[in-house]
Amino acid sequence: MDSKDVRTFLAVAEELHFGRAAERLHMAQPPVSRTIRALEDELGVALFKRDTRNVQLTNAGQELVQPARDIMEAFRRATRIVQAAGRGETGLVRIAYAGASTQVMVGRLARESREALPGIVLELQSQNFAQPAMARVLTGEVDIALGRWDHIPAGVVTRVLASENLVLAVPANHRLAGATECSITDFSEEHFITLAPHPGSVLGDRFRKLCHSAGFEPDVVQIAPDTWTAISLVSAGVGCSLTVSTVANNVNDPNVSFITVTDASEPVALCMAWLENQENAAVDTILKLSEEILPTAS
Repeated sequence: MDSKDVRTFLAVAEELHFGRAAERLHMAQPPVSRTIRALEDELGVALFKRDTRNVQLTNAGQELVQPARDIMEAFRRATRIVQAAGRGETGLVRIAYAGASTQVMVGRLARESREALPGIVLELQSQNFAQPAMARVLTGEVDIALGRWDHIPAGVVTRVLASENLVLAVPANHRLAGATECSITDFSEEHFITLAPHPGSVLGDRFRKLCHSAGFEPDVVQIAPDTWTAISLVSAGVGCSLTVSTVANNVNDPNVSFITVTDASEPVALCMAWLENQENAAVDTILKLSEEILPTAS
């Protein structure tokens, strides 16, 4: 029994007339009669009582009406679901992000997606480092990543969400707290808090280059597992920490002051990354929405 058989049965059961059922189905009457006979043979039971004047449902036929309607509704529902997925209106999109600055952006995207695209589920995955997030994009474990990368692998597309300045987070009682700008040379004798060393870490690379260019080896007194912890340690007076301006914009701690580093020759690009050949229509929909919610940085 297939969908054509069920559709034909319902037409005859609801019309109780083979001719009208054929018109409803845009078919000739003989194929309708043959379909019903074949269905009865398959089920081994008569579904209709027929005479020259009337067509009536048998008890077995009456019992089949509601299951047949349920089957047709299931077919229609499946069709709607598949077509919606094809249009990118439903599906799962996995997003990996790293750092305190990207959490606000991801939150805005999730809020707007929930309101505008309720059929799409966002699976949010926080990462300690941007590089693992890129690796997971390459392996297909996630669909979209937010992070900072100096080198973009082949086959990956990126869009710049923010152009960030390097800033130093210092305790509120620091001698330079309240200053708008500073040079890294002003901190040659300071204690530093850094994130754990990791291959491809943009912030770690920039920190080492700045210090070496200024002619000193930084005194790292504490390794922090993530940016939030690093800022908390600064707030507690453990030391200073190099970070980016978007972190400064998203941290509201009266015990921390942020100072722009003038030595930095180029800004850091915060990017959204995804595979060029990805085929998930829901990902395309989220990427399009992100252009409105998180516009490309000028």
